Amino acid sequence: MNRNGKKLEERIGYQFQNEGLFRQAMTHSSYVNEHRMDKLQCNERLEFLGDAVLELVTSHFLYQEYPKKPEGEMTKLRASLVCEPTLAYCAGEIELGEYLLLGKGEEATGGRGRNSVVSDALEALIGAIYLDGGFASAKEFILKFILNDIEHKQLFYDSKTTLQELVQATHTEPLEYEIVREEGPDHNKTFEVRALLGGREIGRGTGRTKKAAEAVAAYHGIIRLREEACI
Repeated sequence: MNRNGKKLEERIGYQFQNEGLFRQAMTHSSYVNEHRMDKLQCNERLEFLGDAVLELVTSHFLYQEYPKKPEGEMTKLRASLVCEPTLAYCAGEIELGEYLLLGKGEEATGGRGRNSVVSDALEALIGAIYLDGGFASAKEFILKFILNDIEHKQLFYDSKTTLQELVQATHTEPLEYEIVREEGPDHNKTFEVRALLGGREIGRGTGRTKKAAEAVAAYHGIIRLREEACI
């Protein structure tokens, strides 16, 4: 792997013995297609494996950490931790998108910041670590970079619903979302949205889609209203 790859290894605290696995985890199908490589050289198979490892580690973690939670609640919590938006958030924390090998078309359309691309790459990275260093290494990575700060990630996962429920329980003013800024070409837009409670801004967020920006704005709105309730 190149120097950029070494930076990622330093960031995650794991050094690959098999650099080929690392490179494959970072190789998007668009890169493989553009360079006329064998289709099996992209990261999709590693993503398949990593998804299974992630689900097992997460299930075991929740089973141990929450001995009094029933199966239904654990299933919902697990879903919030391994869903695409949460994994994309985790990928953003280690700036995973910077290290991906993408085709020119995918690059031009904002693939490095697309939730589906970076979340899949994160699962592929888990699969690669599992094959390279075993289950213990993969588990350590998952605990450090995905199963951390669970309360934050729960809020982030379903922030719009959580904020709506909070507003309905404590306020009479209407909750609305307003686009503040929209820029970039159609295939690579960035949106900035603010959450308004009775016309008062309580949160603001940006994202590649309106929905993503609204989720971030809602998350900040939850934090704001909770802080106000404690004053």
